[in-house]
Amino acid sequence: MRAISGNRWFRFCRTPDPCHTTRIFTDGVLPNRLPEFLPDALNTDVIVNALIVVCLFTGAYVAEIVRGGLQSVPPGQVEAARALGLGNVHTTVLIVLPQALRAVIPALVSQLISLWKDTTLFSILSFTDALGAAQASISQADFIGRQKEVLLFIGLAFWSVAFGMSRLSQRIERALGVGVR
Repeated sequence: MRAISGNRWFRFCRTPDPCHTTRIFTDGVLPNRLPEFLPDALNTDVIVNALIVVCLFTGAYVAEIVRGGLQSVPPGQVEAARALGLGNVHTTVLIVLPQALRAVIPALVSQLISLWKDTTLFSILSFTDALGAAQASISQADFIGRQKEVLLFIGLAFWSVAFGMSRLSQRIERALGVGVR
């Protein structure tokens, strides 16, 4: 409904918050504040701003996923490592991290698939993504009447990449024995 609404405020209210955060940060905060921290020789254009936003946005989710994995390791594992005389670094590297990272593989792949699908949000920042390229090709005279085929191809391409990532995740999970006790 927000897509067909002529009311700009209604479209803004019905758009997801991460989209608003990304757009406000990229359009308002980065162009005004980032040059203060970067050298003059480094030009901060839209691509740099978008990459910074995507890294911050995805980094926050990945940090929460890894934190959840670290909390999933039973405290008895750490106590056993301490009983064996391992220090903090050895306990973390040899005991906690392997178990935590094995536990978070499904969530990390899910976040990677979500990031892949979120690349279409770059069109908000005047980038030409796959969907933008499809829209540009649809507007050409050769593709008149073939809008469905072009959009179906783009949808199939997105689905294929996401499906391939999920299958790869399943293989890794089976190889590492995730979920098996």
